[in-house]
Amino acid sequence: MSKEITSRADDYSQWYIDLVRKAGLADYSAVKGCMVIKPYGFSIWENMRDTLDKMFKDTGHTNAYFPLFIPKSFLSKEAAHVEGFAKECAVVTHYRLKNADDGSGVVVDPEAKLEEELIVRPTSETIIWNTYRDWIQSYRDLPLLINQWANVVRWEMRTRLFLRTAEFLWQEGHTAHATREEAIEETRKMLDVYATFAEEWMAMPVIKGVKTPNERFAGAEDTYCIEALMQDGKALQAGTSHFLGQNFAKAFDVKFSTNDNQLDYVWATSWGVSTRLMGALVMAHSDDEGLIIPPKLAPIHVVIVPIPKPLPELDEAATSIATELRARGIRVKIDTDDQNRPGYKFAEYEKIGIPVRLGLGARDLANGTIEVARRDNKTKESVPLAGLADHVEALLADIQRSMFERAKTYRDQHITSVDSWDEFVRVLDEQGGFVAAHWDGTTETEVAIKEATKATIRCIPLDNPQEDGVCVMTGKPSSQRVLFARAY
Repeated sequence: MSKEITSRADDYSQWYIDLVRKAGLADYSAVKGCMVIKPYGFSIWENMRDTLDKMFKDTGHTNAYFPLFIPKSFLSKEAAHVEGFAKECAVVTHYRLKNADDGSGVVVDPEAKLEEELIVRPTSETIIWNTYRDWIQSYRDLPLLINQWANVVRWEMRTRLFLRTAEFLWQEGHTAHATREEAIEETRKMLDVYATFAEEWMAMPVIKGVKTPNERFAGAEDTYCIEALMQDGKALQAGTSHFLGQNFAKAFDVKFSTNDNQLDYVWATSWGVSTRLMGALVMAHSDDEGLIIPPKLAPIHVVIVPIPKPLPELDEAATSIATELRARGIRVKIDTDDQNRPGYKFAEYEKIGIPVRLGLGARDLANGTIEVARRDNKTKESVPLAGLADHVEALLADIQRSMFERAKTYRDQHITSVDSWDEFVRVLDEQGGFVAAHWDGTTETEVAIKEATKATIRCIPLDNPQEDGVCVMTGKPSSQRVLFARAY
């Protein structure tokens, strides 16, 4: 194990922070609660962003951009929304600085107070729906399918790199529809997009479900989610899709003329994922040696390491191999470090999670072979140079598939059905993971369970089996199990 990284068994939380920093994903900022995403981390985020952006466009959406600042009065128009975000809002009150009279630096100019304070967006429903009022007049203007890539600010007091920071990057979709049914269909469609991305690109199995009223998005009629399980047995909400009903249309007076010439309020959705997916990627797959990145998202697929150090004939062979691999769309790095020993290099490439390492020595070259090591399970094999590109291409696909299957096996082994309060608490304390238990359907019980155990209802799974039972806390009747977990 790298001495730079705390082991998961010793301190999972510290392991995560060590890994994010030592692998060059992100670091702390001079601004409390904010982070700096480093180039390597940002390149992974770019792969996520570009993939999702294509998926959004393939489902008919287009990108736009709306202001960072939201007039305070806008947030007052939807009561549940403002209540949900009021405690997290950063507020701009002045627009100018001036030099202090005593020469000590700059101070806020008291004469430059804004007539109306501006909120730094925690989410954009209000500013967008105020804009949509001008864009939507008739059923011919619908559906309106808009996505925005942006940053948002939620003034978090307890932060953790990627998982919870005062400022983070995300995308937020905001769509308008002529009917309730169309809006619900959109909400479910985007949930499926997120689930497909998580499973097929992040190699991270998720459970699709709906939130309880207590956990749903502020201002929504229903919130759908994908929930993932991390290696420490805690859940992580990886994406949400909200059916907003007509709440925001009514708040901002967004009406349209129907095809039978009647006026009606439009129906709305919003949906988003953020850079917290980076944290999910780390915690779902990585080990004590460093990152394990699914090939579809890896900035570099293959590193070629000449052994013991770069030599002309090895460099020529490495360049030839890289050219053949790149022709297949495989991202390749050739190691040119002539200062450090192979063992050190191997450890460094393991730490940043490059899926495949090719070790090329003079003896290998003479024998027409090359050493192929895979990061996910740390196996090595000697492979003929002839046909190497086919082998690597198949290997990358197998790594992607194997990573998903391993994560799914872990997840499935950590979904436990319980029927009593004692068993509920024991499983949470000793095993973690998702606990499938009956709940009486009341917010009061949901809150009481959270206060007693720190576990929340992560979701009610879609197509959840109906079965008679009794709530694990109150003993009152219940018609289905829901999934509880301690979560990030």
